[in-house]
Amino acid sequence: MNRELIIRKPRLSVRAQTLAALGAVAAAVLLPQLFHLLGAAAGLGSALGEALLPMHLPVLLVGLLAGPYAGAAAGLLSPLVSFALTGMPRPALLPFMVLELAVYGLCAGLLRKVRMPVVCKVLLAQLAGRALRAGAILIAVYGFGSTALPVSVIWTSVTTGLLGLVLQWALLPLMVYRVENAGKK
Repeated sequence: MNRELIIRKPRLSVRAQTLAALGAVAAAVLLPQLFHLLGAAAGLGSALGEALLPMHLPVLLVGLLAGPYAGAAAGLLSPLVSFALTGMPRPALLPFMVLELAVYGLCAGLLRKVRMPVVCKVLLAQLAGRALRAGAILIAVYGFGSTALPVSVIWTSVTTGLLGLVLQWALLPLMVYRVENAGKK
C-alpha cells in the first residue's frame, strides 16, 4: 500500500490483543443484557436491543483499537458466549450473527492503520458484515431450503437496527479518539 495511506500505530502485544478481545466479549455479552432489562422495564421487551445493536459496538471498537485478530476473535466468540450464558441470540440467528460480527471485527481491524476517517472505517466494516450475513441467509434459504429464517429478515434487521448503526457512526469515532489520545495527556 502507498505509505501515505498507512498510519503509524504501535503494534500491540499478543497479551494486549487477547485482553482487549476478552474485554470486548464481556462487554458484548453484558451490554445486550442491560438493554434487554431496560427494554423490559420500559415495556419494550427486546426491541431496545434490536434497535440499538449493543453487541456490535464492542466488537467494532476492539477491531479499530486492537487489530484484526482481536476484532475477529471478539466477533466470533461474542454471540457464542452470549448464547451459552443467556440463550440469546436465538438459535436460528446465531450462525449469521457469528459471521456478521466476526467480519465486523476483522474488517475494522484491517482498516485500523488505514488513513481515513473512523466513521468510514465503521461504515465499511458494517457493509462487509451485513453483506456477508445477507449472503449467508440467502444461501441457507435458497441453497439449503432452510425455513428457520425468512429472507425478509435481511431487510428487517437493517431497518430495525438503523438507529444502532447511526449511533455506531457517532460513538465509535469519539471512543477511538478518546482511547488513542488518553495516553498522550
